[in-house]
Amino acid sequence: MNQETPTARDRLSETLDRASHAVERRFAIDLRALAAFRVAVGTLLLVDLLLRSRNLTAFYTDDGILPLEALFSDYSSVYSLHALSGEAWAQALLFCVAGAFALALLVGYRTRLATIASWLLLVSLHIRNPMILNGGDVLLRMLLFWGIFLPLGERWSIDARRIDRDRATVSSVGTMAILLQVALMYVTNAVHKTRSDAWLSGDAVVGIFQADQFTILLGNVLADYVGLLQAFTYVWMALILLSPLLIALTGYRRALLASLFVGMHLGMFVTIQIGIFPLVSVAGLVLFTPPVVWDGLATVATRVGIASQLRDGLAGLQRTAPRLSLPLPLTLPRSLPLPRLPSERGDVPSPTAVAARSRVLLSTLVPWLFLVLIVLANAQAVDYTEVPDPGEEVLDTVKADQSWRMFAPNPISNARWLVAPGELEDGREVDVYHDGAVDWDRPPSVDETYETSRWRKYVSNMRYAGNENHRSYYANYLCGRWNATHDTGVERVSVYGLTDRAEPTDDEPDIAEYELLEYDCSGEFVQND
Repeated sequence: MNQETPTARDRLSETLDRASHAVERRFAIDLRALAAFRVAVGTLLLVDLLLRSRNLTAFYTDDGILPLEALFSDYSSVYSLHALSGEAWAQALLFCVAGAFALALLVGYRTRLATIASWLLLVSLHIRNPMILNGGDVLLRMLLFWGIFLPLGERWSIDARRIDRDRATVSSVGTMAILLQVALMYVTNAVHKTRSDAWLSGDAVVGIFQADQFTILLGNVLADYVGLLQAFTYVWMALILLSPLLIALTGYRRALLASLFVGMHLGMFVTIQIGIFPLVSVAGLVLFTPPVVWDGLATVATRVGIASQLRDGLAGLQRTAPRLSLPLPLTLPRSLPLPRLPSERGDVPSPTAVAARSRVLLSTLVPWLFLVLIVLANAQAVDYTEVPDPGEEVLDTVKADQSWRMFAPNPISNARWLVAPGELEDGREVDVYHDGAVDWDRPPSVDETYETSRWRKYVSNMRYAGNENHRSYYANYLCGRWNATHDTGVERVSVYGLTDRAEPTDDEPDIAEYELLEYDCSGEFVQND
C-alpha cells in the first residue's frame, strides 16, 4: 500500500505535467511573430486613418452625415474624444495624434503606451460614427486590446535596446486570449453560416459576386464563373469549420492551416470591397506562425544577405531614437529597491509591492476576466448562452461586444443602390446623390455608385437597420452638400432605395423602388414619414 500511493501520485503528476505542457505549447507565441504582428497592426492603423481621412468631413464633422447633435440624440453613451468638437480641424488633429501613436507602435517605441493610446483613440473614432463600422473594425480594435497584455516590443523594436531577457516564446493568458479571439471569430461565423441554405448549398459566394456591389478587380472577372465560385464557397466553409484546429495543431501543420486562411483572405482582398478586413485577419493569423517557420525564414534571410542589413538598420534606429523618461508607474522595473512609506502601524505597502500587485492585476486578472466575457459574447451571438447584465455593460464600455455575422447567415445576393431626386429652386429635377440626371435603370457597375466600402456600409445601415432618423441626417447632408457646391440650391430631396430582385441566372433586371424619405431642405432637421 505504501508503494502504490506514491506511484499513483507520480502518474497523476506526470499526466498533469504533460497536459500543462501541451496547453502551453498551443498558446505560446514566438516573439518574432509578436513583432511582425506589431508592425502589421501599426501599419494597418496608419492605412485605416489615411483611408478614413478621405471622408473626414462627411463622417466625423457637423457638416457630415452624423452631426454631434444627432450623435448625442441617438446614442446614449458617447465617451469619445472625437465627439468634443464637430469642426474638421479638431478631427484632423486627432487623426494626426492617432497616426503618431500608430507609428510609435510600428517601430516599437514605448510600445505599451503606444498600444494603449492607439486602442483608446481607435475606440473613440469608432464611437464617433458607428454607422460605418464593419467586422474588420471590430477585429482591429480587439487585436489592439489584447496587444496591451503582450510583450509586443520585445523583438525588432526600439524598446528592445533596454530589454535584457533571453526567451524565444511567451505563453500567458494574453497569448491565450488573442489566439482564441481570432479562432472564435471563425468559429462563430461558421455557426452562423451553417444556419444558411445559401452557404450549405454552395450558392452564397455566387450570389455575393453576382450582386455587383462588392466586387472589384479580379472579382469582376470571376463573377461569371459560377462553378468556381461554388467551389470557393465549399472551400471557405470547410476552412472555417476546421478553424478550431488553429488552436489544436502545432508546428508545420498549424502553419499550413494558417497559410490557407491567409490565402483565402488575400483572395478576398482582390475580389470584394470589404475595406481592410482581409488584411486585419492576416495580421491576426501571423500570431499562429510557429518558431520552426521563423527559424527557416531567418536562415533564408541570412543566406540572401538581408539579415545583417535589417539588424544594422534596427540598431541605427535604436541609437537615434530619443530616450524619454516616463512617470514612475510606466517605468518601474521589477526589482527597483524603493524606501517604504512611513506608517505609524508599519502596515502600509511599499511602492514596489503596490507596483507588483498592480502588475499582477493588469497582466493576469483583467485579461482573464475579459477572456471569459469574450467567450460568453461569442456564445451569445449564436444563441448558446447569455452574457450577464454586468458583463454586457463591461463589454459595451470597452466596445468588446462581437457577433461575427460577416455575410451570414444570409448573404446579400441582389444589387442595391440609391437614387436621390432633388427639386431645385428653378424647378429642375436632378439626382443630388450622383450630381446628374435622374436615372432609374440599374447602373453598369453598382459598386461604382459607392465612393468607398464605408459609404456602402452606411447606406446599408441607413436603409435597412431601422435607422429612420439617419435617413433625415443623410438627406440633410445631401441638401447641404449640394447647396455648398452649386449656385442653384435644392429645396426638396427624395431618397429612394433600389433593389434588383432578379436571380443571378436572369437575363433582365427586376428593379424595385422603395421611397425612404421625402425631405424639405429648409424644414426640421429630423423629418420622419
